Amino acid sequence: MNDDKSILVVDDEAFIRVLLAQTLEELEDLGVEILLAEDGQEGLDLALDERPNLVFLDVMMPRLSGYEVCQRIKETDEGIYVILLTAKGQAVDKVTGSEAGADEYVTKPFDPDYILEKAAEILEVDLF
Repeated sequence: MNDDKSILVVDDEAFIRVLLAQTLEELEDLGVEILLAEDGQEGLDLALDERPNLVFLDVMMPRLSGYEVCQRIKETDEGIYVILLTAKGQAVDKVTGSEAGADEYVTKPFDPDYILEKAAEILEVDLF
């Protein structure tokens, strides 16, 4: 495996994709590639083609839900770290996310500082 690091952001809301891309911009300056997808199927295709280190994945999306995408990613490559980002914060939703193989479950609205620090930690990139 090469040293290239990448993050895939999958969300059907353009605003959230832009917000996450801006949040992760500091990592881009350190050579991390940011990939964007606007629905579950596009996200799954990109994840399987590009094998990003980390995926930020919305749950409620057209074509494939985040749960379905997460499950399929994990069946193919358990090494991809998946964080579900969603407005669905009930305990049952977190259980469903966990059963789909998600490494973490973060509810919206999220803390941009936490997102950046968590991404840097997962990618083993030093921000300072």
